[in-house]
Parts: sequence; C-alpha cells; structure tokens
Amino acid sequence: MTVRRIMGLETEFGISVPGDPMANPMFLSGQVVSVYAAANGIRSNQSSWDYAFEDPLRDARGWQLDRQAADPSQLTDAEDPTLANVVLPNGARYYVDHAHPEYSSPEVTTPRDAIVWDRAGDAIALESVRLLAERPGQQPVNLYKNNADGKGQSYGTHENYLMSRRTPFPAIVKHLIPFFVTRQVVTGAGRVGIGVDSRGTGYQLSQRSDFFETEVGLETTLKRPIINTRDEPHAVADRYRRLHVIIGDANHLDVATLLKTGTTSLVLGMIEDGWLRDDWSVRRPVSALQRVSHDPALTATVELTDGRTVTALDVQWMYLEAVRAWLDARGDDPEEEATAEVMSWWEQVLTRLGTDVMSCAGLLDWVAKLQLLEGYRQRDGLAWDDHRLAAIDIQWADVRPEKGLVHRLRDRGRLVDLVTPEQVREARGTPPEDTRAWFRGSCVRRFSEHVFSASWDSVVFDVPGRSNLQRVPILEPERGTRAQVGTLLEQSVDVEELLRGLATPD
Repeated sequence: MTVRRIMGLETEFGISVPGDPMANPMFLSGQVVSVYAAANGIRSNQSSWDYAFEDPLRDARGWQLDRQAADPSQLTDAEDPTLANVVLPNGARYYVDHAHPEYSSPEVTTPRDAIVWDRAGDAIALESVRLLAERPGQQPVNLYKNNADGKGQSYGTHENYLMSRRTPFPAIVKHLIPFFVTRQVVTGAGRVGIGVDSRGTGYQLSQRSDFFETEVGLETTLKRPIINTRDEPHAVADRYRRLHVIIGDANHLDVATLLKTGTTSLVLGMIEDGWLRDDWSVRRPVSALQRVSHDPALTATVELTDGRTVTALDVQWMYLEAVRAWLDARGDDPEEEATAEVMSWWEQVLTRLGTDVMSCAGLLDWVAKLQLLEGYRQRDGLAWDDHRLAAIDIQWADVRPEKGLVHRLRDRGRLVDLVTPEQVREARGTPPEDTRAWFRGSCVRRFSEHVFSASWDSVVFDVPGRSNLQRVPILEPERGTRAQVGTLLEQSVDVEELLRGLATPD
C-alpha cells in the first residue's frame, strides 16, 4: 500500500465580465468552453458527455433519494443538453456546471500527476480567455481559480478518490471528519473576510469553510456537508467506492496540491485497512471547521469527544504519526518515491507551521496570500475591511499571468514548484498513461469524428455503416492504459479496426 490510488480534481472557475455585473454567466461559461473546443478541433456534438449510467441521487448510506425530492442542482444526469460539454484529448471533461466553466481532470494515480493535470486545466482556462478576447466585439471575460466571489456565493473544487467498496461507510465518516476539519491548515487557499458574505473583518485559512452547514449529506451546493455521500463510483460498483470530496479549496501552489491529494490518499489507506482504532471525533465539527479557518495564528482549539482540547496542528500530527506507524507495520518500502515525498513534505510543513508560519509562504496558498496582503497592509496602512484587500484577494486567482498575483510570485521564483512548465504544456493535450484516461483521450484525439459521446466509464462510437451506436465500457480504471492499448490505438487506421482489435482476446 502506497499513496498511489485513482484520483482526480475538479475546478469550477469563477467568471466575470468587467463593467457588466448583469452579464449572463451561464451563456458566457458556454462561450468559454465552446471557443476552446472549436479552436482544438473538438465539436461538442461529437465529444459530448454520456449520462446513460450516471446516478447522482444514490446515497452511500444505503438509499436512493427520490428525484421529486431532489434539488435541481443535484440532477447532474439531467443537465441542459444545449450547454457546452466536451471530452478533451487529455482525457479531461470541460463543461458548464452551475453557471461556471468546470475542468474535471483525467484520472491519475499519484499526487504529482494530480498537480500536472490540474495545472493543465488552468492553462486550458487561460487559453479559453485569450481565444475569446480575440473575437471581434466580444465582451472581455475573466476567469478566476478560487472558490468565493466575496458576495455570498461559493463554487467548488472537488476531489475524487477511488477506494474499496468493502470499507464501511461509517468508518469513513468517523475518521475523515477530524482530518478534514483540520487539514485546511495545509490546504487552505486563504480568504479576506469572515462569513459567507465576507462582511466579517479579518483573514481566514480557507475559501470554503464558512459555506459548510452539516456533517454528512448528499448535497453539494445546498446544506454543504463535510462528508459528501454521493455514491456514484464511475467504475465497477461492487468493487469500488468513489469518495467525492467537496470541502477542499482551489490550490495554485504545488506543495499544497501534493499534500491535499497525498495525505488524503494515505488516510484513506489506513481507513481501508481498519488501522485507525482511536476515536478522534470532534465535537460540533462544523463550528470547529470554521473556528480553525478563522484563526491564521493557528492557536484555535477544537474539543474532541474524548475530552481533549487540541489545535488543528495537533490533530494533523496525530494523523501523520498514525500513517507512519501504519506504513511501518505493513512493511511498505519507506523509500517508495511518491509516498516518501508526501510524508516528507507533510512533516516539513507541519514543523514549519508550528515554528514560523511565514516560512511556508512558498509552499502553501493561504500563507503566500497572507504574506502578500500583509505587505500591502504595511505599505498603505490598510485595515482588513479595506475594499482594496478584497480586490487583491480576487486578483490573486486571475488565470491571466499578467493579472494574477500568484503568477507573479511564480515568475519571480517565490514559490516551490514540483512540476515543470513543459509537463503542464504536454498535459494539455496528452492523457495520463497509466489509467483509462489514456484510452478516452486518445480516442478523442485519433477518432474525434466518430466519438459520439463519452463518460468516465465508457466511450460511445458512431461507426459508419452501423445502425447502432457502439459503446466500449471502461469500468476498470486501470485498464485502457498506454501499455495496454497504446499500440492498437496508434496502428488502427479507422474506428472499425480499433473496435475489432478491442474485441480480440489478449
């Protein structure tokens, strides 16, 4: 057991038209996606999303929510078919979700790859903005990789992890809630303002924490839960569970993304193994989540149900030490590269946060942003309720490198990057090699005119001369890799030859 597992990130980008607050965000989001698809030879009616086997109302607690009782925002299998919705050659999905352009990365197996294909999504968003700006008479459209508009609205950055279906869901809830309440000290993106409408004065760790209202639930946009119960594996259902995590922030810094995905994967491994015996449950976890977020000094405490009072850093150290003991007990190779990297950064970051928070300015989003804001505050004598600081907070996340403040820090060498610009550029058009994303993305690249639709677990072909559409299931996430189908895909002269090759036994 290592940090490796099937995982992926989803980012809903904030969208605005400067000077036109009444602009229709759904229409503009459609333009963002469509202009990129058109410029890259992807027509939405050829590579649109396949909803045939989606089931967004199945609850991991063992029941199915009635469609009549569901909020319309929960019906992801009934979205407007006229909205832009495409599968990209890198295996990702790019579409309009709740009036935001969303990039859902292809499946990867390591935290480093999660960084690469997440940042590829940022590059795709940037290209979309630039392509729109080149249209004569087009309104300028800005995109922001953040999670709150400062006016009471929040939009998500979600994580997805495949785990064993055998793992009891109550154990997932019990052991993940304390972890999620406290991991924001590492993964928070930072935010000016307190409360959902940002009217409270101050700075906090997380963009999202104020928007959560309950511990466990199926919803993602209303009554947001710390643990989301959507049971939609997009894989072999009796083998896999997809943990859909909605509590994370949109991260720009590589170390934060590495730790967000890597530490969560390790904690899930312990839960799957039944390793965690101690009960670290937090009393009133929603209020604890917000209390931790509102204290960038990291001195706020939470009460555990066993009576102890601890800081968020204390809890993170508890998880770190438990993971270390678990890995030792399993006899896993401590030098396995991906796992060793996550463990090293996790320990280093927690140590630094405990001694000098600002020493993490090149590693963690919330600290980097805080350091920048404190510079403006000291230079201009700004109070935390000054509107200029709120504007800087938004500008931080602008996808345009000439505008986005985080890009300026990167250009000046102020951030610790774990992946190269070359890797990110390649990932814009190339899928990961070691998951089914290779098959999905390569089909779009090689046979775009014959891909009728696709989803995470299938590709549907419209084959000349056949009266019926041909669905190729890819329910096993580690099937359809480059090693398995790369040669077939490259040597097939047409889609008929590809389908014949897939039908031939190994």
